[in-house]
Amino acid sequence: MTFPKNFMWGGATSAEQIEGAYLDDGKLTSTADMMTLAENSHPREITSKIEKDKFYPSHVAIDYYHHYAEDIKLFAEMGFNSYRFSIAWSRIFPHGDDETPNKKGLDFYDKVVDLCTSYGIEPVVTIQHFDTPMGLKKYDFWDSRKTMEFYVKYAETLFKYFKGRVKYWLTFNEINNMSTMPWNAGGISLDATIETKERAAYYQLLASAKAVKIAHEIDSQNKVGMMYNGHFSYAATCDPKDVLGNYAFQKKMLFYSDVQARGYYPNYKLKELEREHIKLPFEENDEEALKQGKVDFISFSYYLTHVCGQKTNGVVKGLQGLETGYSNPYLTKSNWGWPIDPKGLRYGLNMLFDRYQLPLMIVENGLGAVDHLEDDGSIHDSYRIAYIKAHLLELEKAIDIDGVPVLGYMSWAPVDLVAASTGQMKKRYGYIYVDLDDHGHGTFKRSKKDSFYWYQKIIETNGQYLHRKLEWEKD
Repeated sequence: MTFPKNFMWGGATSAEQIEGAYLDDGKLTSTADMMTLAENSHPREITSKIEKDKFYPSHVAIDYYHHYAEDIKLFAEMGFNSYRFSIAWSRIFPHGDDETPNKKGLDFYDKVVDLCTSYGIEPVVTIQHFDTPMGLKKYDFWDSRKTMEFYVKYAETLFKYFKGRVKYWLTFNEINNMSTMPWNAGGISLDATIETKERAAYYQLLASAKAVKIAHEIDSQNKVGMMYNGHFSYAATCDPKDVLGNYAFQKKMLFYSDVQARGYYPNYKLKELEREHIKLPFEENDEEALKQGKVDFISFSYYLTHVCGQKTNGVVKGLQGLETGYSNPYLTKSNWGWPIDPKGLRYGLNMLFDRYQLPLMIVENGLGAVDHLEDDGSIHDSYRIAYIKAHLLELEKAIDIDGVPVLGYMSWAPVDLVAASTGQMKKRYGYIYVDLDDHGHGTFKRSKKDSFYWYQKIIETNGQYLHRKLEWEKD
């Protein structure tokens, strides 16, 4: 088995989880900057203003804003030929609706892109990743056609500024999170009505389509993809009621990619909206815009699979929609209770390609775990290596046996960062350790974990090192 020639190997991060410097050089607050740390079994809180007695992890994060050169150099040392990162909208248009872009914000990403290019690393840029500018609150964030228009202007600014230097773009991170994490996805309240969420989703889908068309007009070499939060699921039993309940869940998640890949709202969604008495804010030329803005490829995150059935019936509850009413007795779980299912990645890859017949790109996959820094500075994270290895072996099968066209694999994350679900630092994903605790105390020193050297070998051999048995692996 072999991975394709020129396969894109790398890692993925997001601005609000790594950059910090949340008010530096003209940047203003985003929705991510209003989220506190989850502590003592209490989930992250969303505050209406910055409160002095609360800790907001994104404000400092891992201070990538001042360490980007060191971090990208380490990515290059691992052998990355691609790096997915996001641009903070409020660093380019601080209020979201500014007349002109913030030059210092553009300058920062200018340096990031140029440095990546100098190391032979292909930038894969997410235009919005869970950080709508707070200045757009006056328009009700994404429950507004105005916000859609401001996003399109922002995207066009990026396409023009980075023309010829950035080829791969993702319009929204995990766009289907509007159904499960609406504040993260677009500044929509967690207890907003279904109608509000559907309107916000509509404006994001329309914004994505308009951005795709503009990207192609500005540079025919641009490749624009959508990004799906990989909610893949199995039916609880072969009882037809469970099968249909599972299918209802899948449609609730996949409708976003259906629109972005096919260019129209599917019949099942239109019927659902009709039953809920929800009328979307279609205007003249909107339908044509959706048709003209179909994406070039499908990217997605993959961490786990669900079990769904008649108790689920399309309803998702809890953080990231993980509570479906069922659990999988055949799978082990991470320290944070996420099922570990490498074979589910192969299943998901086949499902998405069968459904859309578009190239795929894995832009998030990784294990959040507690790492221990040894006295000699080493970090032995064999559990992370085992997790990534198992998933890459299934990816290899999807490519080589099933014939699924996969452009690349960018793991989450190459460097420890603030966890989106909890705001914690102790939930570590990286190949590179960052000396910080949950409250931002530490030296910010970067250290290589065992997984750093292992992933380096994977990239160096284009995946062949996957088949080498490691010392600690059991027979």
